[in-house]
Amino acid sequence: MEFDSLIYAKHVADAILQSVSDSMATKSCEDSEISQLSQCGDESGAVMLKLIAIVAILLSGVAGIALPLVGSNRQLLRTDGNLFFAAKAFAAGVILATGFVHMLPDGGAALSNPCLPDAPWSKFPFSGFVAMMASLFTLLADFLGTQFYQRKQVERKVSQEEEGLLASNQIEEGDHDGKVFGEEEGGGMHIVGIHAHAAHHRHNHSHGKNACDGHSLKGHSHGFGNGEEDEDHQPGSVRHVVVSQILELGIVSHSVIIGLSLGVSHNPCTIRPLIGALSFHQFFEGFALGGCISQAQFKRLSTILMACFFAITTPLGIGIGTGIASLYNHNSPRALVIEGMLDSISAGILVYMALVDLIAADFLSKRMSCNVRLQVVSYLALFLGAGLMSSLAIWA
Repeated sequence: MEFDSLIYAKHVADAILQSVSDSMATKSCEDSEISQLSQCGDESGAVMLKLIAIVAILLSGVAGIALPLVGSNRQLLRTDGNLFFAAKAFAAGVILATGFVHMLPDGGAALSNPCLPDAPWSKFPFSGFVAMMASLFTLLADFLGTQFYQRKQVERKVSQEEEGLLASNQIEEGDHDGKVFGEEEGGGMHIVGIHAHAAHHRHNHSHGKNACDGHSLKGHSHGFGNGEEDEDHQPGSVRHVVVSQILELGIVSHSVIIGLSLGVSHNPCTIRPLIGALSFHQFFEGFALGGCISQAQFKRLSTILMACFFAITTPLGIGIGTGIASLYNHNSPRALVIEGMLDSISAGILVYMALVDLIAADFLSKRMSCNVRLQVVSYLALFLGAGLMSSLAIWA
């Protein structure tokens, strides 16, 4: 019995190793690209189209991300204006469609390709599972990042308030002999008294008659009321800092894949429609990311670095893909597995960011609920952005 179990375990191990070996093979398993290339055009024309794509996509990305950053000081494009709000909704629709209509199906097609061994790739929907796990890990990163920045912000505020209270108490000691809450016999203030006194200074009430009236005022409110929501939507809030960083991670990860896929292609018929589609896609993704960066109010150097990193990622991917086109076989099982996994991960991140941190955060806010005109325009922009980006799947 033990001998039979050992033989069975050996067969299972051999099957797994063989499946892994077949999945990591680098030889081409289909020649559809070659046959299509012979019907479409010359390979030298593809290089010129790639150069055009690099310039067009770079300019689109720069324009998209620079518009909200440069225009944040202009009345028309202020990050707290209705026009920016509607444009951001359009960009959120573009990102959502990118995840659902472009990245996730591409990941599924790659991981279910007949070139891959049946086990395990045809036995389990890996693309959906990987996208789901990517969304959950993005949620975890979102939560941990928010907690980290909130803790730092609270510690900084408490430290500043304690320093101010200590200074004011030292001045007041010469004026009267009375004690404030928490003061000890020696004239100093116990740390518990400092925290209590600081908490008292932070405790203010909202003066609005209702939710919409309160939204228009700049007063503070309880942490458990709507004031917390308003605070999260204020420029420079912790949420904007975390959202902008995670959104850039998701956009950059799939931009690399898009750039490499275009760069390694030898087919002008494939590259030509991608130029317009990716330029459109890059512009509005840049606009959404630029809006988040502008609202986060990073330092100038951090803003420039994040903007440049986004703008050059896809063109850099195209350049790298062009350089390795003669060595890289994107029809090999290894390439299919890598591209499928990365596409699925990118889809999960983008879908989460679009639904949770862009759409839900804005569309469920007090500002939206108090402005019917903004609701109508934003929903139209959202569906229009998602529809237009989805329609690009016909060509790209």
